[in-house]
Amino acid sequence: MSERSERLEITAEFETIRFERTGDIARITLNRPEAANGINAALGRELAAAAGQCVDDPTLKVVILTGAGRFFSAGGDLKGMAAAEEGPGAYVKSLAEDLHQAMSSFARMDALLLVAVNGTAAGAGFSLAIAGDLVVAAESAAFTMAYTRAGLSPDGGSSYYLPRLIGLRRTQELMLTNRTLRAAEALEWGLLHRVVPDADLAATVDDLAEQFAAGPRTANAHVKKLLLVTHGHTLEEQMNTEADFISAAAGSADGQEGIAAFLGKRAPKFS
Repeated sequence: MSERSERLEITAEFETIRFERTGDIARITLNRPEAANGINAALGRELAAAAGQCVDDPTLKVVILTGAGRFFSAGGDLKGMAAAEEGPGAYVKSLAEDLHQAMSSFARMDALLLVAVNGTAAGAGFSLAIAGDLVVAAESAAFTMAYTRAGLSPDGGSSYYLPRLIGLRRTQELMLTNRTLRAAEALEWGLLHRVVPDADLAATVDDLAEQFAAGPRTANAHVKKLLLVTHGHTLEEQMNTEADFISAAAGSADGQEGIAAFLGKRAPKFS
């Protein structure tokens, strides 16, 4: 791994997450291990705020998302829902809006989202886990929707992502039966990119983050945007978007460096 600038921990404004920055890599850690990293009102607000900072940062290339302790996230905090003074319906509506703002920011930011699933991902935790541009899971990780078991319907974008990733039939099975997938099976189904031994998860994700941070920010952002719009475009619309993006990339400093490095038979040094 290459040497980087001193890590800057931005923790004063957050209580339920940790937000750290090392050079052009940020790390967001869901930090309620005593509650299985359940998403309560505070965590939802703070996750949306952290994601918003990532969107607004023009120097950021990679965001790592993971959980503290044994769980990635058990999803929405049911105790918080039950105890809410405004009632569970109003509480969940506000919570979902914050979660969805975070999800939208992660999807539309130029930086790549690298998710490290360190343990069980359930409910909204499942939704967060599969939203990464690259998803790496520990062998001990498990995935379950769990919504209908609690009399709830899915949120967090899972009804958008899952049919696109694994198809309608498998999505129906996960959402209606609350079947649990172990990491190896989730990889086989196409929900993940890699599964690694638990002890190797952190190092694997750090190495990937370094790899992406050394790459071309604009080109990687264009990949995200092309894949985000592909299902809503005709072939011609998609090709027009491709033409706009590749011409913009070719004219950028990174594009010119990449072309020069290829012709010069050397490794590129992207900004």
